[in-house]
Amino acid sequence: MFSNLANKIFQESIEKYHVVDDVNQPFENPYAKDKIEHLLYRKNWIDTVQWHYEDIIRDPNIDPVAALKLKRDIDASNQDRTDTVEYIDSYFLQKYNDVSVKENATINSESPAWALDRLSILALKIYHMQEEAERTDASDAHRAKCQTKLNILLEQRVDLSTAIDQLIADVENGDKYMKVYKQMKMYNDDDLNPVLYNKNK
Repeated sequence: MFSNLANKIFQESIEKYHVVDDVNQPFENPYAKDKIEHLLYRKNWIDTVQWHYEDIIRDPNIDPVAALKLKRDIDASNQDRTDTVEYIDSYFLQKYNDVSVKENATINSESPAWALDRLSILALKIYHMQEEAERTDASDAHRAKCQTKLNILLEQRVDLSTAIDQLIADVENGDKYMKVYKQMKMYNDDDLNPVLYNKNK
């Protein structure tokens, strides 16, 4: 099942990041560039770094200049994330390009890669909720509450993994077809963001 591969690689990426646990650490991808594993690992690494960006920027005492720089880093990370999701979808489009789509085939509300995007984020939620459930300096009540949440997240991962595998199987069998729309983000575009293009008048 594809979800087993994805979950394994997401866990590898998260554990590797937390060896150093620094958003500025260098990124090294252990998988060859022509493999889907390479894209999955890169996707989760982006998510993991951004997870910690989001923690840092919520510090009420953060320096405003540092916060602005971090906001720019988050914007760049979001674009990188979107691009990587689209690369993953390109892999599926190419892999199933020759599938004969059935006459009664339907389209899914999200592509396989965007579902995998949610699975990657879910892996991060599970990792950090487990940390909280096992915190020795936290109260018993805190750990119990976090364990309850962790159990729900683990159940959610099973359900989402099953849905992803079913979607991929449906595409492979021609019961569903893929139609991928590029994410037409406007706020980074000098020609589409009014704050940017009005400055150039």
